[in-house]
Amino acid sequence: MTIERTETPAVADEVTMLRSFLDYFRDTLRLQAAGLDAGQLATRHEPSTMTLGGMLKHLTFVEQWWFEVVLHGREPHGIWADVDWDADGDWDWNSAVDDTPEQLHAMLGRQIASSEAALEEALADGGLDRLAERARRGKQVSLRWIMVHLVEEYARHCGHADLIRESIDGATEL
Repeated sequence: MTIERTETPAVADEVTMLRSFLDYFRDTLRLQAAGLDAGQLATRHEPSTMTLGGMLKHLTFVEQWWFEVVLHGREPHGIWADVDWDADGDWDWNSAVDDTPEQLHAMLGRQIASSEAALEEALADGGLDRLAERARRGKQVSLRWIMVHLVEEYARHCGHADLIRESIDGATEL
């Protein structure tokens, strides 16, 4: 798997800037998990229970949740449709050990493509000011808020991924 990570622009319109940063961190996470086998993707950096495999699956869920479920008011689909979150609130993280590296990378790639389509749809229907169909903690959020939140979510997890990857094979220049 070849992952090309493009630097973010220094000057751009707001949509381009937000998308560039989101793409940059999406690619960063995929680079941090690239080339690892199932055992390595299941490796924890104690005392944390996070794994790179769990992170890939968690961010697959996060992508669908924000761009499709919250923004467009759609029902969860695919593997997310039947998750019993009450039985395991961290199902996305915990179930990743049952997936191969190829499955985890493909799952995230497919969801990013689906998220991009949902993003295009929203940009054409109100732009960054478009309000989400579902509320977050009782308040409607805008597409702008969702984009900033996804950049924050990925950036935070990329920091975690740096530590986990270094603990696995010493890689620090990803």
